[in-house]
Amino acid sequence: MRDVLREEKKFLMLQAEALALRAHLSGVLTQDANNGIDGYCVRSLYFDTLRNRDLQEKEDGIELRRKLRLRVYSPDADFALLEMKQKQGQYQRKRSLRLERSEAAELINGNYSVLLDGKGSFGEECYVMMEMHLYRPKTIVEYDRFAFIAPENSIRVTFDSGIRASGTNFNIFDPQLDLNYVLDPSGTVLEVKFNGFLLSYIKDMLLPVQKSELSVSKYALARSLEGL
Repeated sequence: MRDVLREEKKFLMLQAEALALRAHLSGVLTQDANNGIDGYCVRSLYFDTLRNRDLQEKEDGIELRRKLRLRVYSPDADFALLEMKQKQGQYQRKRSLRLERSEAAELINGNYSVLLDGKGSFGEECYVMMEMHLYRPKTIVEYDRFAFIAPENSIRVTFDSGIRASGTNFNIFDPQLDLNYVLDPSGTVLEVKFNGFLLSYIKDMLLPVQKSELSVSKYALARSLEGL
């Protein structure tokens, strides 16, 4: 189980602005090893309660809140990550648990008992939460990510574009998933994550986008497509 606590800031940019900033960052930060030429795909299945409690708490601005998702980086992946993100003041805590493909499929189908099969205390916590509050799959969100990293303060800068979603098919491993855009394709979401403080030279490079800081999540964008 992986446990990370850090600050996160999000900004909305036009694609041309994002490409220009990416070019600048390429000279001072290290590219994520998974980037390749055009970045990599991220696909997440979000769970929520029957009454969409997590979504409502986000919209209401509740200070302490959480969301639960399964994440893969390719439909043919042999594993998925079960992740719980918890908002704690200015910080985001993310805990993740690796599940085999077959275990993730069971989870999607509502068999949460796979989380009790040697998955430790975090698996047990997720099991109790999902069973007690009747969590169900709600939407799949997919996008293309290009990422940079800096070892100081665990800094990670990501550019997410082509954000699309499906609220009808919850098979995260489906290679033919029918997805619809939830953000204009010309838009890019910039996320800056760090532990402690953001280094000044990176902060200076982000000054032009400070005015476009976002509070909305990709999950909320996807659910808005359903009229919720």
